[in-house]
Amino acid sequence: MTLDLGLLLVCILGVGFLAQWLAWRVRLPAILFLLLAGILMGPVAGLLNPDKLLGPLLFPVASLAVAVILFEGSLTLRFSELREIGGAVRGLVTYGAVIAVFMLGVAAHYFAGLSWEVALLFGALTCVTGPTVIAPMLRTVRPNARIANTLRWEGIVIDPLGALFGVLVYEAIVSRHQGHTIGVFLAVVASGVVVGLLAAWVLASLLRRQMIPEYLQNYGTLVTVVLAFSLSNAITHESGLLTVTVMGIALGNMRGVHIDDILDFKENLTTLLVSTLFILLAARLSWPLPDGMLWSGIAIFLVAQLIVRPVTAVIASIGSALSWRERALIAWIAPRGIVAAAVSALFALKLDALGMAGAKALVPLVFILIIGTVVLQSATARPLARWLKVAEPDPAGVLIYGADQGARAVARALADAGFHVIVADEQWHDVKQARMEGLQTFFGFPASSYAERHLDLTGIGRLLAMSIHRERNALACVYYRQELGRGKVYRLANEDGQTTGGREQLSGGLGAPALFEAEMTHERFLERLAEGWRIKSTRLTTTFDWPNFIEQYGSPTVLLFGVEEKGALRVASVKRELEPRPGWTVIALVPPEATS
Repeated sequence: MTLDLGLLLVCILGVGFLAQWLAWRVRLPAILFLLLAGILMGPVAGLLNPDKLLGPLLFPVASLAVAVILFEGSLTLRFSELREIGGAVRGLVTYGAVIAVFMLGVAAHYFAGLSWEVALLFGALTCVTGPTVIAPMLRTVRPNARIANTLRWEGIVIDPLGALFGVLVYEAIVSRHQGHTIGVFLAVVASGVVVGLLAAWVLASLLRRQMIPEYLQNYGTLVTVVLAFSLSNAITHESGLLTVTVMGIALGNMRGVHIDDILDFKENLTTLLVSTLFILLAARLSWPLPDGMLWSGIAIFLVAQLIVRPVTAVIASIGSALSWRERALIAWIAPRGIVAAAVSALFALKLDALGMAGAKALVPLVFILIIGTVVLQSATARPLARWLKVAEPDPAGVLIYGADQGARAVARALADAGFHVIVADEQWHDVKQARMEGLQTFFGFPASSYAERHLDLTGIGRLLAMSIHRERNALACVYYRQELGRGKVYRLANEDGQTTGGREQLSGGLGAPALFEAEMTHERFLERLAEGWRIKSTRLTTTFDWPNFIEQYGSPTVLLFGVEEKGALRVASVKRELEPRPGWTVIALVPPEATS
């Protein structure tokens, strides 16, 4: 029996990994494949029965997993960012979200026959999108910058706000169903807020004073979250989810608390928990669905897609600078994600235990809405963006990893040639210098989870890894090779990998074409700039072609890039020697005696 349990748990983990990997390969939200995997393993094939597998542990395991998911999502909400977002985003996450809650609740009440209480809870849970479903869709759709920023910020901000709203609605329903007065509901809210703020203050104080070593900070944060959740529930029944949500929001907005490493750890842990939890919860569905449930779910999905989202998008964008074409695409894209699935499943378990009518219908209706929005919008959003003429053309921009003198010189040359350039680095001094030189920058590692949320890659089609860190260059190349394509990723070689007889060089599966020429390394590039070499841009003609350029500036000249007549960028590398033609603009590194 123990062996069977262990094998089942390992299979769940393996299937969750495969679902996440498949989603990464096809650039679709992972939640779609996780839900489908759970349905196939559970009600369809009968291989997985979560209630039998975990027994009485199912409810506490699901509760703790959802608590960690809500805390991680709440950490990403920054009040300072709310002031910086546009009016359309502010409308979508405030009164637009409230309108969506009531409209979705009305649809659930009349089409699925849910009570008004459960219907409003359904509306509160399904008005939420989120970064985990928006980011993969934006990479596929590639809308213009204003649309991408609006949808991305909506997902980031509404994720924790929607979770908080859903928890409050749930607490109100439970208090009323158990015959409690408004005072009990207020006590639940007060307990959640007080314990959450207190737990955040205690953890922040320990982190500020460095009383927890770095290698234990992630562990200590996880223990604090779980302890706050359990303690709050012990003080006031069902207040734990509100506690962890408030704790995450408070901790994320405290000054002087470094939470980037904690956030990375929580994101990794959340990926594991989401993968396992969603398979288990989807496996609990009965299949086929009860009579009329499938058609009720489809009807609600159509209302959400064709009525609710367009109405809220139009109302929220009144007075904004968005054109009607941009509003139309925003009105079409609103995939539901992790918060809706995870929290609805947990609430369904709790409400069903209380004997609440309609609780069992909550999960299948939410899952139908998630699958419907993700599948339909993933298939139609890109053609719609092209038809509306709000899609970005094939991305020609360049992301440069590295912000030292050499990377900045290359970035300025490409920017002067008319290309959209972003310079990314973890060294603040270099990033600050790049900003002072007028370059667009990103402070952080471009292949991190933080970058996945906050680095806007709209219009970016190439990566040039030019940092001093050989291993991080390789990691960035591997990451963006799948994002941009194998032929769009390049690296500038480093001396430490050139001087060991190849023993430290990366294998072909991990490497990327070396920039410029075989002898060029990061160190040599900087040395030449220090010696007075300059990056020169010149348009070639029939009377002044590439051989004439070499004759004028000298044979040591190194060709870096070529820009075709139609504006396409060509990158010189050891695997692709360029042959500049008349009409091209060449960008080359020329000796100091030539520039003088």
